[in-house]
Amino acid sequence: MEDSLVHVYLMPGMAANPSIFKSIKLPGNKFKIHWLEWFVPDKGMSLKAYAIKMCAMIKHPKSVLLGVSFGGMLVQEMAQYMDFRKVIVVSSVKSKAELPKRMLFAKYTKVHKLLPTGLVSNVELLAKYAFGETATKRLALYEEYLSVRDKRYIDWAIDQIINFNPKKKVKGLVHIQGEKDSVFPIKNIEKCIPVKNGTHTMIIHRAKWFNEQLPTIILE
Repeated sequence: MEDSLVHVYLMPGMAANPSIFKSIKLPGNKFKIHWLEWFVPDKGMSLKAYAIKMCAMIKHPKSVLLGVSFGGMLVQEMAQYMDFRKVIVVSSVKSKAELPKRMLFAKYTKVHKLLPTGLVSNVELLAKYAFGETATKRLALYEEYLSVRDKRYIDWAIDQIINFNPKKKVKGLVHIQGEKDSVFPIKNIEKCIPVKNGTHTMIIHRAKWFNEQLPTIILE
């Protein structure tokens, strides 16, 4: 039975733990879900090296890989070093051209180096970085989800996002983007499946949409 299942690996967004996927449910007779987690990178670690190390966590051949936000960037890099049945990115970007202007500005001015990432224990600030919104209304929720607060990891993640520029496109990549994503606006995105009223955190708040649509997206 196990051999006939499609194994689906889920990679959360920046600073988030895999509990963001707790409402994602796929039919158990066809799919088996596995959660991936961030680890603190070695000093000076490249996204390539990080991706190769993360690939070692994938235990099933021809599995499906889904990444959210910065996790979506990482899974595209992972796909360069391992063969997947399908790669899906959610609330993310596929190229430097899809990054918002403020991030491109940060890249060339290095202003992101001045961000007070030492304050990441402040959940409101971390939610602003990771989710693009203030956490005052959902502080308890973000306390639960945003648990990766190591300063070296946050500095590294922000730098990788700002400098994201994949050398090769992932063949057959599926991109799902919310129409109201404030971090990566859909107006900058090429070729995606739009989600009406979907925000940057739609993997949490629109889980029903994903539960209904993902089986078809994965198997088609």
